[in-house]
Amino acid sequence: MDWLYRFIGVVFWLKLFFIRAWIIKCCTKDPVRQRQKLSWNTTYISRGLLKPFGLKVHIANPEKLQVLNSENHLIVSNHVSYTDILIMASCRPFVFITSTDMAASPFLGDITRLGGSLFTNRKKHTTLPEEINNFSNALKQGFNLVLFPEGTSTNGETIRDFRKSLFQTSITAQKPLLPICIKYKTLDGGLIETQAQRDIVCWYGDMSFVPHFFKLLKHQVEIEVTVLDPIPFDPSVKRQQLCDTVHKLLIATYHS
Repeated sequence: MDWLYRFIGVVFWLKLFFIRAWIIKCCTKDPVRQRQKLSWNTTYISRGLLKPFGLKVHIANPEKLQVLNSENHLIVSNHVSYTDILIMASCRPFVFITSTDMAASPFLGDITRLGGSLFTNRKKHTTLPEEINNFSNALKQGFNLVLFPEGTSTNGETIRDFRKSLFQTSITAQKPLLPICIKYKTLDGGLIETQAQRDIVCWYGDMSFVPHFFKLLKHQVEIEVTVLDPIPFDPSVKRQQLCDTVHKLLIATYHS
């Protein structure tokens, strides 16, 4: 019956999320201030959701997050599941870059929009310059943006190749970059070592959301979030070089 109490807890926090987000949308007309409040709401709700989801987050090198207090960054992370959003948002307020496909999906799309997310159309390259401009403006407005450059969630076995295009965001905005590695370490107290174990936490491919969600509620998961050294803006560094550098850093951390 533990999963039922946890389900009730998830429903409570999600209901609270929607209520608070709609109040913010109705009462805050300035778009920048509105997104600030929505991201803070997402952080508050995410922290509340960790317990019913059975997620315990350990932050390695938490002091390195302090750089975000003096200057906002483009945060780059690996991506295996929808729970990555809860984990990252629980650390501090972020604005997430996600796909227009996710925005169009029922329920999860509503959550991303009311969470203050920004969207990219990965299938329509003609919109890329406008998207980069929009994301760069958000960085200049003081938001810390989270980018998952693998393009989609994965099976957690390794970190896939990165798409380089949106690394241009930090270059255009002349902002530093902060790599963060998410690693699901234990399942019910034991190390996660097999694909069957990873599939309990990873949500990817053609997996259906609802069955995966209910399966996850039956388990306890420990996650290690490793904050790496920030990468300062360097006008001489191109996006391919920046992409390759961050990928090497994250994959070395993921397999350490």
